[in-house]
Amino acid sequence: MNINQRKKIAIIGIQGVPSKYGGFETLVEHLIEDDSAEFTVFCSSIDQKQSLKKYKNAFLKYIPLKANGIQSIPYDIIALTRSLMGYDSILVLGISGASFLPFYRLLSKSKVVVNIDGLEHSRQKWGKLTRRYLKWAEKIAVYNSDLIIADNKAIQQYILREYGKKSALVTYGGDQVLVPVSDSDISSVLSKYNLSKGDYAVAVCRIEPENNCHIILEAFKLTRKNIVFVGNWHRSDYARNLKAQYANEPNITLLDSIYDLKELFVLRSNANCYLHGHSAGGTNPSLVEAMFFDVPIIAFDVVYNRETTFGTANYFSDVNDLVRMLNEELKINSPRLAWENYTWNKIRQDYLNRL
Repeated sequence: MNINQRKKIAIIGIQGVPSKYGGFETLVEHLIEDDSAEFTVFCSSIDQKQSLKKYKNAFLKYIPLKANGIQSIPYDIIALTRSLMGYDSILVLGISGASFLPFYRLLSKSKVVVNIDGLEHSRQKWGKLTRRYLKWAEKIAVYNSDLIIADNKAIQQYILREYGKKSALVTYGGDQVLVPVSDSDISSVLSKYNLSKGDYAVAVCRIEPENNCHIILEAFKLTRKNIVFVGNWHRSDYARNLKAQYANEPNITLLDSIYDLKELFVLRSNANCYLHGHSAGGTNPSLVEAMFFDVPIIAFDVVYNRETTFGTANYFSDVNDLVRMLNEELKINSPRLAWENYTWNKIRQDYLNRL
């Protein structure tokens, strides 16, 4: 395609690229690999702490605010004002700056596509006022977009039921986790953490109440089965309290966040099962990633997780449920469904067809 004919797309709502962590950041990493469009990605100069002007097929523009927390509201609004002109489409990831969208629609001719990022107002970590704002922002986003993207069929049904609006179902990719490793890599990582192949379970997530980390840890304490739990154990009181309570259990290994894909690949592919405790949101990227491994999945029993796994995982609701399940034969996960539904080539094309 002639470069002058390429569609111009602005992407708003992430910390930035190159991606360090997060589902939306990983999504953008893979979107901007496509050279059929010209991308502009708005980045936080505080979160990124670097000043690349071009990355892959994207121009990077910086805003001197954090992309998360209360600053995410002005952060997204500033990005929206800076993308009023010159773009065929804008992709807004999240609803923090949705209050500006009615004005944006009046002032710009760009197509507005919003991924509402699950039901943010239902997350336990937010206070009452924040939840009210997020519910209001969700409504504003739905009614002031040309297209809403839902990442899970349950979210799609919620939007239709709550607002009478149709949305497009586009999930996440996960095949980036399948990195080549050697026998020595496997031996090195397992030795590093004193692990044996197939003799431990693994969990990887943010340590938050809605991810039911307390249920998972208590169940493993009771069963005495081995688990490696990777997460941000120093970020909140909830995380620190769990670490203090369970870190000395001989069968429980608590690791700080790991960003090395080879190390994560070894830990996940050599486990005897994968634990996923998320109870809020939609399609969770870490669950999608887990589906690419030939390892049984045990997921918290909510509709989002059942939809993501097409009902093929093992599901628990409380400590007793999980204890029982850990002592039973588990359904084996088949990566076939992941390859059919969750490759980045597919997800990238699904987005680009709508922008």
